Amino acid sequence: MFSRIGSKAFKKDLTNTRALCHFLDNPENKFPTIHIAGTNGKGSTSHIIAAVLQSLGLKVGLYTSPHYKDFRERIKINGEYISTGFIKDFVQKTQSIIEEIDPSFFELTVAMAFDYFASQKVDIAVIEVGLGGRFDSTNVITPLLSIITNISYDHMDMLGDTLAKIAFEKAGIIKSQIPVVVGEYNSETQPVFINRAKDCNAPVFFASDNAQTKLIEEDSDGMKLTTEIQEKTFDYKTDLKGSYQILNLNTCLYALSILKENPLFQNYDLQIWQNAIFDGVANVKSLQKFMGRWQIIKSTPLVIADSAHNEGGLSIVLDDLKKLNAPQYHIVIGFVRDKDISKVLSLFNKNAIYYFCQAQIPRALPAKDLKVLALKFGLIGKNYATSKLAYRAALNKAAPNDVIFIGGSIFVVGEIL
Repeated sequence: MFSRIGSKAFKKDLTNTRALCHFLDNPENKFPTIHIAGTNGKGSTSHIIAAVLQSLGLKVGLYTSPHYKDFRERIKINGEYISTGFIKDFVQKTQSIIEEIDPSFFELTVAMAFDYFASQKVDIAVIEVGLGGRFDSTNVITPLLSIITNISYDHMDMLGDTLAKIAFEKAGIIKSQIPVVVGEYNSETQPVFINRAKDCNAPVFFASDNAQTKLIEEDSDGMKLTTEIQEKTFDYKTDLKGSYQILNLNTCLYALSILKENPLFQNYDLQIWQNAIFDGVANVKSLQKFMGRWQIIKSTPLVIADSAHNEGGLSIVLDDLKKLNAPQYHIVIGFVRDKDISKVLSLFNKNAIYYFCQAQIPRALPAKDLKVLALKFGLIGKNYATSKLAYRAALNKAAPNDVIFIGGSIFVVGEIL
């Protein structure tokens, strides 16, 4: 499993996924889809789009990865997890082909999601890419719309060591004549998207050029925002927090304006469509059981968990933390061992107290090794054998007005949630 052992489980090949889908009578072709890739924000974007479509009255499948606590988080319909009974039956009925082709955990899970959505007759499914795009197991679908949120440095051992190379892998989800929305770009990545779209004769749209979303105010329940798209402005609320969600919402709202032009949605009255956007964006957490992003676990002291784990994601999260102006910050962090985290560690506050830990997976970077590495960046603290022990130590030490942050790895966050 890639989640547990890392790059050894990554397969640059779609053969097994296609074989599984063929065995299951190609369920991926039995419902319309939206395909979402990107370095950061693809999980949030997937949940937001699914929440809006659910608010439109549709039966919406959502496939995301990895999970925090329960495998079933990966496969949902209108926010409800796949049943354990379906999972058991699926493994039983695919036993022969599992033994024949030896698929990866991810390949089998993707096929399971497609089979579940087809059996439950969803109206549409939102499919999040696992890793990269071109060779990701989800890339056997032909969606109504492709979305690429942004490009940052992550999984460089598998996707390439430049932003252009990473963008090329993500752009692999662009299909012939299927519109694609790119959330954010820079001078390195934009030509990659334009060239791939041109090769596929696919219309390409850049959300950051066509929509502007700004924060009006933030409170304990979420944010009030204003968005301008095609010279129309509207204000709305969201139950999401964290400034990176402003960028994700900008991408989503522009993508929804493109999706509205699809024949599947042209019969929806504009007011109904707009109301679904207002309702979906306001209730992402409750509609889609969304977790792990700027999630407030406790108010006194303030405890925030966030699964941002690379330079692009963590830089925004750590800036948001700084704005809280806490008397003292307590940082509970752990990472996986197969990533260069030097750039990430350089972002952290040298005046914080650190609680170095490791998630209970083989891929985790040992806490004592993390402590030694972090010391080179002026980050000082103790190491703990588990995430929970580190969190307990932070709770014991923190004063009521302090802030505790939990992050570095989705696996650390998942163990504490």
